[in-house]
Amino acid sequence: MKKKLSTSNYQLLATVLLLPLTLSIALGQTLAPVRKLPLKEPLETSKNMPPAAPRKIETSPRMISQFGVFTSFQANVDASGNNILGDAANEPAIAVDPTDANKMTIGWRQFDTINSDFRQGGWGYTTDGGVSWTFPGVLEPGVFRSDPVMHADETGKFFYLSLLGDNFCDDVWRSTNGGQIFTEQSPNGDGHGGDKQWFTIDKTGGPGHGFQYQFWSGFFPCDTGEFNRSTDGGITWMTPINLPNDTDTGALDVDTNGNLFVGGSDFNGEFRCLRSSDAQNGNPTITFDQNTLVDLGGFLIQGGINGIGLCGQTFIAVDRSGTATNNNIYMLASTTPNFSDGTNVMFARSTDGGLTFSAPHRINDDPVNPNKWHFFGTLSVAPTGRIDVVWYDTRNAADNIQSQLFYSFSTDGGATWAPNVQVSNTFNPQAGFPQNQKIGDYITIVSDNTGGNVAYAATFNENPNAVGGHEQTFFYVRVSPTGGPSPTPTPTVTPTPTPTPTVTPTPTATPTATPTPTPRPTPTPRTKPTPRARPTPLPRPSP
Repeated sequence: MKKKLSTSNYQLLATVLLLPLTLSIALGQTLAPVRKLPLKEPLETSKNMPPAAPRKIETSPRMISQFGVFTSFQANVDASGNNILGDAANEPAIAVDPTDANKMTIGWRQFDTINSDFRQGGWGYTTDGGVSWTFPGVLEPGVFRSDPVMHADETGKFFYLSLLGDNFCDDVWRSTNGGQIFTEQSPNGDGHGGDKQWFTIDKTGGPGHGFQYQFWSGFFPCDTGEFNRSTDGGITWMTPINLPNDTDTGALDVDTNGNLFVGGSDFNGEFRCLRSSDAQNGNPTITFDQNTLVDLGGFLIQGGINGIGLCGQTFIAVDRSGTATNNNIYMLASTTPNFSDGTNVMFARSTDGGLTFSAPHRINDDPVNPNKWHFFGTLSVAPTGRIDVVWYDTRNAADNIQSQLFYSFSTDGGATWAPNVQVSNTFNPQAGFPQNQKIGDYITIVSDNTGGNVAYAATFNENPNAVGGHEQTFFYVRVSPTGGPSPTPTPTVTPTPTPTPTVTPTPTATPTATPTPTPRPTPTPRTKPTPRARPTPLPRPSP
């Protein structure tokens, strides 16, 4: 049973939570009020707003941002490979074809103009390892979509889970040609779902092979429940069921035995790892036979450095390497121990199938400073068992706002970690805000044998008409233990290793291509699905 605050208690809590904002203004920072999860109001809703009005499209050179050996390629570009002026894009979710690493796709929240809160399901693809990208358009022009999540199966098919913000229902789209075209697998919203949904695919050889599992926030469901499963590639979905302790705001993964693991935070804000051993059997009834509390050194929060957004969500990943660390379970999140400090990237591991977890380990290795922000932490496990972690970091910022992408890795199952390495140039995560004032809620990484493929939002592109004089776009960058070689199209070029894990380069940002006006067709609005009844959230103070 979910507990809701009374109006008087909520107002008292709001007063307390506004204190960090007052202090931040005095210190010259721009920090939003901080709130502990779970949220009592939705982050993704159209509020029945219309699509952004058609406008003249102007372009500028797309950005290629070089930082030492790391090259970040702008991915949301027009048909001519140029940056689109005046739009915004965030929450990039990446998938990589395991049969051809040169083929990748990214889904994102596409704002056609920063003057509107209306967003759509954008996507792009590459065939040359991330050097160049094609943006075919959005899943459905004129239809409000958000919270993109991408996965690839073992044959290279791409799947895109997309949330409809009008009613919190979702659906899966599939591409069989490297992300060039996505086809909806079911009628709009037939995946059920809800706010902050996430999914995974069983790629093992067991009875659950190909099954898709998803879960979401029970506070704002499409119709009911918090978890369901599709056994036919996202075409049909079972009637949703509830998860133990209302676990949400996280991710899922499957071990080599076909056991499903869900990692998230519960109705008290504590972290849990849930296991289902029978979800793979295809039976109508699914149970969760293991429920483990996990200490990640604090709690997930909304606000702070990221406006109305989260400072990160929970990620879970299972080692399927077949090595000594096989079936280890890893959980990671950017957490704070209280609500007046910044966040740290915290990690815990289980070596006994999720029955117990280690004490939390702090991944960011800068001197302990509780006011610094280490946010959007995310992880991925390589087929070799290496763990890759990336996050945003303000350790070098005098104003505690300017951020950089950082990277670390472990080759011994998370027992020890390599020194942190700065991956990107500095950017202001609060510049380029659309009316939806955040730089998203997450970034993503997919690992392979030699490195990790990262999709992250940044504000390297200059635009004097945008908030803070910079645009919010997103980038692809390759990270690896040997440095950060640029992604290489076929034929493959041997990457150049760095002599040490610590890089101290001179930042430069090099635009490429010539500005070219590129008009896009006016979106044709489609009929939106009928909203389904859901609980009316309590009011909260405006951020």
